[in-house]
Amino acid sequence: MIRTARDFGALVRERRKGLGWTQTELASRSGTGERFIVDLESGKPSCQLEKALIVARTVGLEIGDVKAAAPSLPEGVDDLDFLPTFGDRR
Repeated sequence: MIRTARDFGALVRERRKGLGWTQTELASRSGTGERFIVDLESGKPSCQLEKALIVARTVGLEIGDVKAAAPSLPEGVDDLDFLPTFGDRR
């Protein structure tokens, strides 16, 4: 399951390499800069969402893929347990 910017970047990197593309080639194909691809693949949390989604589509990822590829969670584990909580979880 994709839970962090680093997880998302790793998935993009894996797909890019599977396609045999360099970071420069992916940047060109997705209309972004190479620096953006480097930051995205390294998990920089401040990357722009719209550009990140364009890059994901360029390597064949759809947001539905992110959830569908995730293994089932063990019983009693909340899908959002990784998020910080404040106060009484409201």
